[in-house]
Amino acid sequence: MGRDGSCADMGERIEVRLQGFNPRHIDHISAVLIRGGLIAYPTDSGYALGWRTGNRKAQQQVVRIRQLDHNHHFTYCCRNLSDVGKLAKVENWAHRLIRQTTPGPFTFILPASSQVPKGVQQKKNRTIGVRIPDHAVVQAILKAMDEPVLSSSLLLPGSDDEIFDTEDLYDAVHGMVDLFVDAGYCPLEPTTLVDLSGEQALVLRQGRGVVDF
Repeated sequence: MGRDGSCADMGERIEVRLQGFNPRHIDHISAVLIRGGLIAYPTDSGYALGWRTGNRKAQQQVVRIRQLDHNHHFTYCCRNLSDVGKLAKVENWAHRLIRQTTPGPFTFILPASSQVPKGVQQKKNRTIGVRIPDHAVVQAILKAMDEPVLSSSLLLPGSDDEIFDTEDLYDAVHGMVDLFVDAGYCPLEPTTLVDLSGEQALVLRQGRGVVDF
């Protein structure tokens, strides 16, 4: 660990099988997050950047990597609806919709609860993004952490082509993250983004998740 609290070995890479992965690999990934590291990891909608709540240095690094503005919604990856309920204010109708569509490639915008640091909330509306991924590796990491993990899609500004190959993706980010979790190919299609902060569901982006509600 570095003097500034970050992981000293930037650019480490670990290969994880989707089926029958080694529990020690999951323990190592969670340890990197707990020590204050920033990881690149697979989800059911492409690779993403992940870090622990309260890790301002990692969050600032994500802002730099993705060149984000202050209106960007950061997303919590959650194990289940119980996690979502601790982070957000969820009306009964919204709870039913989330239960109907998860786990899966949906991201929901909800009013943040008092447990969410202001630096994570969208500044104007005090909302956050939440999702429950349908991905075995992500769920194993969340279980090992015993807490939700902040996440942002791994989209590199200025890249002319979408990066599908993990070798190319690792080459692009290895100097900017502490750990690259390589689980092979992930479908590079964004989540369907649904705003549940009002009185009814509003689809802001149609992605991989099928809207039938």
